[in-house]
Amino acid sequence: MANQRVVVIGGGPAGLRAATTVAELGRPVVLVEQRGFLGGTPIAERYASMTPYLEDPEAALGAMASHLASLPDVEILLSSEVRSCSGDAPAFSLEVEVAGQSRSVEAGAIVLATGFQHFDPGRETQMYGYYEYPDVVALQDLESMLKDGNVVRPSNGEPPGRICFIQCVGSRDRQIGNEYCSKVCCGVASKEAIEVRQALPDSEVFIFYIDMRMYGYWESQIYWPAQEKHHVQYVKGIVSEVLPRDGRLLVRGEDTTMGRPMEIPMDLVVLSVGMEPSPGTRAMAKLLGVAQNKYGFVEAARPPLDTVGTNRPGIFAAGAALGPADLEDCASTGGLAGARAVASLATAAVTSG
Repeated sequence: MANQRVVVIGGGPAGLRAATTVAELGRPVVLVEQRGFLGGTPIAERYASMTPYLEDPEAALGAMASHLASLPDVEILLSSEVRSCSGDAPAFSLEVEVAGQSRSVEAGAIVLATGFQHFDPGRETQMYGYYEYPDVVALQDLESMLKDGNVVRPSNGEPPGRICFIQCVGSRDRQIGNEYCSKVCCGVASKEAIEVRQALPDSEVFIFYIDMRMYGYWESQIYWPAQEKHHVQYVKGIVSEVLPRDGRLLVRGEDTTMGRPMEIPMDLVVLSVGMEPSPGTRAMAKLLGVAQNKYGFVEAARPPLDTVGTNRPGIFAAGAALGPADLEDCASTGGLAGARAVASLATAAVTSG
């Protein structure tokens, strides 16, 4: 007989939505989270707010986690990791290490929601001095400053008068092998630029971009308000390098609209880093025998109309484990993966009966 339990691996936005959907559809669910808390990257990286509605991550994701915990037949395993998986749908057997102890978990279906990691902008092919110059930071570093209400230059603790964002760091880059667009970086940079202008109303904020990519309603929610209400200055151009100069940072590149070189002094440079598969995504995909694309994300078996199925029956994927995703993607694919997992159990039960 088919096991009716679903195991969800990953407790970020996609995993929380998947597990909640399973529980609300009346099936037992075990959520396995490697960290000691739920909420995923927005909590781990201390996001100040979530794009595009500026919601507080702790409040929004905390509400999701509390709702999940209130549902029947839900088990949440924190500081836990899947170590092995045997069997096939609908009879998987997983060994899960929980706080140093191993336990067996039987499941009829699995949802993989292990998320992403931020691109490391200190790679040798990058010329922006992320590890060399303290006033060069990444999107997640600025998020933490915004959360603390303390946007300053790390070098001297003073508020920056002039700040710029450099887009597409680690994305749309054939040289490093990440040809894809990471989807959220333009919107996140614009959101953060608005928050910087609110925190430091006397500051000048620039965004250097190849081309701005705003998905869905972000154009009207973030992009135009950033310019028209908050006076963020968008400059179409390619930044080639960042250099120290007279106690500041010199941003050097080309203004592609004007067709001329540019050299602009800045106090703080923010690198809009892209998404890469997390170590957990790579490891769990390999452990579960799930196909990955050439970038290391889980490969959906039959896109574009089946976005969460994998090459292994009974195993589904959601959120940024599948590729660059915003929070709406995580919620929608998480819910779909949870529903598909429950449907697979019902199909297996009918077949075995």
